[in-house]
Amino acid sequence: MLRVEDLHVSVAGREIVGGVSFSLEKGKIYAIMGPNGSGKSSLCNALMGNPDYVSKGKIILDGRDIIPISADERARLGMFMSFQNPEEIEGVELEGLMRKAAKPADKKEEIRNWALVKGKVEDAGGRLGLDAGKRDLNVGFSGGEKKKAEIVQMEVLQPKLVLLDEIDSGLDVDALKAVAKAINRMKGGERTFLIVTHYSRMLKYVKPDFVMVMKGGKIVKMDGPALVKRIEKEGYKAV
Repeated sequence: MLRVEDLHVSVAGREIVGGVSFSLEKGKIYAIMGPNGSGKSSLCNALMGNPDYVSKGKIILDGRDIIPISADERARLGMFMSFQNPEEIEGVELEGLMRKAAKPADKKEEIRNWALVKGKVEDAGGRLGLDAGKRDLNVGFSGGEKKKAEIVQMEVLQPKLVLLDEIDSGLDVDALKAVAKAINRMKGGERTFLIVTHYSRMLKYVKPDFVMVMKGGKIVKMDGPALVKRIEKEGYKAV
């Protein structure tokens, strides 16, 4: 589904990711682990097209190089990213945002679509214990509620490539399990996940097919799920 070739990522003139290459297969779950400052979040931002992250190299999505296209165009191609620190947006309700994002091309379908989106937001929020459809996006939300709101958006939009940047941070045990259930519900063999995390606790509930380790802006190792236990036991010095 996604192929990355010799990707370099710079922020404010400083190179953060120094030439990484990897492929993501359709229907698989990938975890990226690594020390703080190793470039994991920068990599996700570059994949999603954040304009603050200058990218050189190739990012091939379903055979198309998406380096030249904007973040919103990448989203329309089926990419989704949950943020490590979701923004608070006053005056924009979560439900309204989802209506806009899922707006059909055919205006005749718009009213029907609004009802469907409303129902999807309520259903997804209900499963997560989050009643946020009519609240301004992330305004007054706790850290855990913000992460749940990201998952609601994921479930409503049903993207084909999901980038989750530290989705487990700020979650208590019950919230973590609810978020993991949402991810597992969406697997289905058609959707690809790239999960950035510092800890093994999320990966106890969402089993990765592959684990990548980043250090110093490089992917230094890629292996199966057993690598998580090795890192937990020995730390990143083990790889």
